[in-house]
Amino acid sequence: MDNLLQIGNGQVIERSRIPRVDFPSFLGLLTDFVHANGYIVQFFAYPAGEQTRLLAVFRNSNLFVLETEVDEAFPSLTLSGGAKFNLFEREIAEQHGLRPLGHPWLKMVRYHANAAGRPDVFGNDYRIDIPGNYDYFRVEGEAIHEVGVGPVHAGIIEPGHFRFQCAGEEVLHLEIQLGYQHRGVERLLTSVPQHRLPIIAEAIAGDTAIGHNLCCCQAIEALAGLAVAPGASTVRTIALELERIANHIGDLGALSGDVAFNPPAAYFGRIRGEFLNLLLTLCGNRFGKSLIRPGGVAQTMDGEQRQIICAKLKELRKEIVQVCDLLFSAHTVLARFESTGAVSRKIADQLGMVGYCGRASGLEYDVREFFPTERYAELPANTNRVTNGDVYSRAMVRREEIMHSLGLIDRLLALPEAPYSRAPMGEQPLAPASFVVTLNEGWRGEVSHCLLTDDNGGILRYKVKDPSFHNWTGLAMALRNQEISDFPLCNKSFNLSYCGFDL
Repeated sequence: MDNLLQIGNGQVIERSRIPRVDFPSFLGLLTDFVHANGYIVQFFAYPAGEQTRLLAVFRNSNLFVLETEVDEAFPSLTLSGGAKFNLFEREIAEQHGLRPLGHPWLKMVRYHANAAGRPDVFGNDYRIDIPGNYDYFRVEGEAIHEVGVGPVHAGIIEPGHFRFQCAGEEVLHLEIQLGYQHRGVERLLTSVPQHRLPIIAEAIAGDTAIGHNLCCCQAIEALAGLAVAPGASTVRTIALELERIANHIGDLGALSGDVAFNPPAAYFGRIRGEFLNLLLTLCGNRFGKSLIRPGGVAQTMDGEQRQIICAKLKELRKEIVQVCDLLFSAHTVLARFESTGAVSRKIADQLGMVGYCGRASGLEYDVREFFPTERYAELPANTNRVTNGDVYSRAMVRREEIMHSLGLIDRLLALPEAPYSRAPMGEQPLAPASFVVTLNEGWRGEVSHCLLTDDNGGILRYKVKDPSFHNWTGLAMALRNQEISDFPLCNKSFNLSYCGFDL
């Protein structure tokens, strides 16, 4: 641990202070760390002159950073450290043409590296620039059959391909391939004027506009030395909790629909709209866009808005309790929820799952408690009581979080009026040759943005991580030995983001 630098959430440090070790030491330190119940927050490559460096941000009860220099190939950390490194290393391969030697299953994450003119690290079989143009994992046997779903789906859902290896109705293996949109978000964030960064961050995942934009603005604030007044911080915290409630409510309604229990589905759908309207009351947009900007908020919360939110929460709390009781007391619902799509604590830990999916499997991690930002250090922590890792647990964790978030907003609204800070106009100079990482507990879990600046204060590297990046493999594990008809229910109990993954 002597070679690790402990950092704070949103703390700016000079890049020269990041410990840089040789690769064998880097490999040994990170491998030992994850085997001692550590987790990876960020792991990516970035250019440093003619060199390429790997940078890792990782956590237990604290945050640490470490980096190393690599050539075109390096020994795979997945091979020695496990699945927590898997997607990160595959992403590094396709983004920078670096080969993790010995990686157990090196395949594309989002797009083919050759499409960007980078070295081909996937072999001669992968020269066509179409995601999914590789050999899927196959279970052999006369009774085995495949079921393919997507990438084109009905309605407005984003593209994603699911391939089931089945024996009869039993799913032996589910392989998930994403990355069909080729959005180029991270590259865009390094090239646009600074005032556009929050606008792009709000569009990384439309249902997490506040969570992603909060990380972005906090990083800019740290690099620009901007202070956020308490009143603005209160509004930001309320907005993040309203986003959490709206999405959890909506998903409980979708779960109701998936088991053909339509009355709660209708009620939850209507109630979700009420919480989106509260965001509209707060900032003029039902998804919280344009509210948070570097240095504060674009709009203050006046007395009338406070009264509207208070009155509506009081009205909705009773309705939420009633419709939740209706859903979770129905024996037909419990028969479908309980023991379906279970992910054990051991598997969740090995994958590094986050958010309500991780907590439903017994992982006690919530950014609001471990690395609090805004007003969270002053607020009580959430406690999950149901941790069997199945659909029922994931649904109950959502119910508990809804009630907890309602209590948090009540506390925040009861705080005395405090000064507000509005976002300053114009471009803000950023600290040169610096590094910052920000984390927040979005409604799906740990959202993280990492910025590195060059010697002139320009953005050298902007790394985004949505919580879905950790949890998609968890969905695949949840389908093991389940009936294929359980997939819609399991899928909705996770409700992971396609666009948040496809950066």
